[in-house]
This record gives sequence, C-alpha cells and structure tokens, in this order.
Amino acid sequence: MYFDFNYILNQLGSVGIADVFDIIIVAFVFYYLFKFVRERRAGKLAIGVLFLIVMLFISELANMRATYFILKNVVNVGLIALLIVFQPELRSMLEKMGSEPLKGFRGKLNNSAVSEYRAAIGELTAAVDRLSESKTGALIVIEGSTKLGDVIKTGTVIDAQISSFLLGNIFFNKAPLHDGAVIIRGLRILAAGCFLPLSTNPDIIKDLGTRHRAGIGISENSDATVIIVSEETGTVSIAENGELKRGFTGAELEKYLQALLIDPKIKKSFKQRFFSLRDPEQDDEEEGGFDA
Repeated sequence: MYFDFNYILNQLGSVGIADVFDIIIVAFVFYYLFKFVRERRAGKLAIGVLFLIVMLFISELANMRATYFILKNVVNVGLIALLIVFQPELRSMLEKMGSEPLKGFRGKLNNSAVSEYRAAIGELTAAVDRLSESKTGALIVIEGSTKLGDVIKTGTVIDAQISSFLLGNIFFNKAPLHDGAVIIRGLRILAAGCFLPLSTNPDIIKDLGTRHRAGIGISENSDATVIIVSEETGTVSIAENGELKRGFTGAELEKYLQALLIDPKIKKSFKQRFFSLRDPEQDDEEEGGFDA
C-alpha cells in the first residue's frame, strides 16, 4: 500500500490551535459518554439502541419502506424517552464532569493542616470502630467537591468539630437524629439527621437495607464518600461512585481516609492494592437482612 508522506505532512502542518481544541473536546465528550454507558445500566440499553440504528440503515438501503418508517419514528421518539428515563444518571454525569476538573486545583496541605486532618480522621475512625463493635447503624457522608446543600437542608445543622463521642451520641439508638445521615465538610460535622436519595440501581444485592441504598444513592449523585455501619452485623462499608465495598477494619478505614483527604494522588493505587486482596463473594455473604 502506497503512502504519500508529503500529503500527510502537509495535512498535519495545516492543523491549528482551534483544531487541537476541537479534537480534545470531542475526545472528552466521548470519554464521558463511554464511562457513563460502561458504569450504569445504560450499557445494555446502548446495545439495543445500536441494533435499532443498524436495522434502520439496513431497511433504508434495502428500500423496506414500512420497516424504515416504523424504525425511524421509534428512534425519533426513543431519543426523547431516553432523556426522560435516564434523567438522574445524566444529571449525575454532568455534575461529576463539573467537579472532577476542580480536583486538580486542590493545593497541597501544609504541615499544620495535615496534623488537623490526621486528628479528625483519628476521631472519625474511633467513632466508627465503637459503632461497629456495638452494632450501631451509622451513615456518614464526607462531602467532596459537589456541595450537598440540598441534602443538608433536610437535616439539623450542627457545625461542630469532629468528635468520636459526638458521633456516638448522634447515632445512639434512642437519639432523635440516629436514623439520618451525618454530613462532614472539611473538618466539621455540618449536619445530622439528613435524608439521602435511595439508589434505584436494580443490580444492588437484595439483602442490603435502606441505609446502604441511601449511601450508594448519594454516591451516585455526587463525588461524596460514604461510610456505612451495618446495624445487623456491624460491618463497615464505603460507598463511592455508586459502588459499595464492605469489610473494612479500623486500620484499613484510617488508611483509606488518609489517602482520600490528605493525599488524593495515592488514593487510586491504594484502592487497587486493597480491593485486589478482597474476595467479593465473601463480602456479599458477610452481611444479610435489612437495616434502617
């Protein structure tokens, strides 16, 4: 096969700055569309839509007028229907598209801030350990770059320093706010008794109760990290990006929070090392029943 390298060089030489930005934007859009389809139930639906589009082209080429007319109208109406059906997923995708670039602008913490974060993580880990030992249900949301103002309004504003004793009192079985979620922003317990949106993902394990579904739901709609303590077994779980990982020990939770809050750059590698050692099927069997 003959290649005209001069032609290729001329074409590359005509590429301007606008063309480069055009390619980057298109790649960016396709990347998020692929990520959106891959991580959600839209994946199976995308195959069906692709099949309809292929059939539409075939019917047009084969001059199958009746089939083409039906498929054309189905595709036209179906695009609007898809926007309505997947409105929550599309909203989540757009929110994360806006929040992820902001993570790169986060500056490195100074020594004083690192000490404050380590102390807060220690208090939070100690509280979760006590709640786990006593099998006291808990739902703790660590806010990311996506602000949770709408969720905070559903609860009671506290705005207090993170304390293991305060968290223990909030989630005590007879406490007025124990059924809701605690929202943590920065180094402060901002609100308690908050109501979270439940996940509608049909692939979630049926044994999971309302508390776990709420934790997964808020992680689907934001970049928050959610700590969940099971009322049935005391198992500690973390929900992120619509995924639930269970069976954290106190030491593992502390390392995870340090990677999340102090040095996010090592968070990805830490997650890969930790979760590669875990047996998902064993985790699924660790916890059963429903918790409020």
